[in-house]
Amino acid sequence: MFHLVLGVCLAMAADQCGQVLLPQGDSESVQGCQAQAAQVAEAWLAARPDLTGAAPECRANADLPALDLQQVAPGVHVHFGASHQMEETVDGRIANLGVIVGRDAVAVIDAGVSRAQGQDLYVAIRRLTDLPVRHLILTHMHPDHVLGAAVLSEAGARITAHHALPQALQARSAGYLDALVGLYPAPDWIGTQVVMPDDLVDDRQEIDLGDRVLLLRAFPAAHTDSDLTVLDQATGTLFTGDLLFRDLTPVVDGSLTGWLEWLDSDPARGARLIVPGHGPASESWADASAPQAALLKALASLTRQAIGDGLALSQAVPVIVKALQPMQNSWNSYPETVARNATAAYKELEWE
Repeated sequence: MFHLVLGVCLAMAADQCGQVLLPQGDSESVQGCQAQAAQVAEAWLAARPDLTGAAPECRANADLPALDLQQVAPGVHVHFGASHQMEETVDGRIANLGVIVGRDAVAVIDAGVSRAQGQDLYVAIRRLTDLPVRHLILTHMHPDHVLGAAVLSEAGARITAHHALPQALQARSAGYLDALVGLYPAPDWIGTQVVMPDDLVDDRQEIDLGDRVLLLRAFPAAHTDSDLTVLDQATGTLFTGDLLFRDLTPVVDGSLTGWLEWLDSDPARGARLIVPGHGPASESWADASAPQAALLKALASLTRQAIGDGLALSQAVPVIVKALQPMQNSWNSYPETVARNATAAYKELEWE
């Protein structure tokens, strides 16, 4: 497999440059890639007037960077991200990403934090199989899961997400892109753009890959207001997205009470392997979920106590944070997250 690679720079800042991979230029031979290189690159740049490009080149798959994919079940592969907040990493690649290879097609679960990561994921997929990448499933709208989507869309994938994701992502997209530019050098974010889903899930939906069916379930507000899980029914592998955190401190960005209700609803029923949004996979739902459940239940209890004591938000947050301090050694990025969670919990629970 040969891929079309284009060097690009910001039109208004010629020193801000990087490389983009254009899946439309893929070919089994270097000659086939070269024959369409100029046309593909010209069309891609024409739709992005903020970028300028150099002469395109065709490079072998083996010569390009690729994400590490680990097979966790037959046909099911996972890239495990760093279990830290984006601000603590060199490139923001913190989310777990999934690849499910069926008889007829490939489905991808989450696309990473940038076009650059999406490209490295695509190269890794092409090392596994030449089957068409027909589906990209976004588990929720946070940037570490969605901002690599354009590459897979360009490769032919239809994007499927929770029915609430478009509105949530649209409202935050500019901030997500600004944060990416502020945190990392240009090669890590250049060409990144927000892509909206093609298909929306209201409750449940199935995706058939030929020899296996994926069950998608949309949930009410919990971690966010756009949470979706994916169960590969052939292997019993459940991708929870960020409804389940391991190692990395959970972030409340939807509804604390809704998240606790989700945890209590036996969401891993029928699953033999659980892949969280962050942290290692587990064969045991009880082992995987217990630390998160304990933290969120303590957060809810302490917040209700502070509200009941008549504390204002500014007074309650430090009290809640201090009371939760015994739990901090169980989680990465805890100080960066706990006050934010206490604030979100107070704003929600004061209206109970």
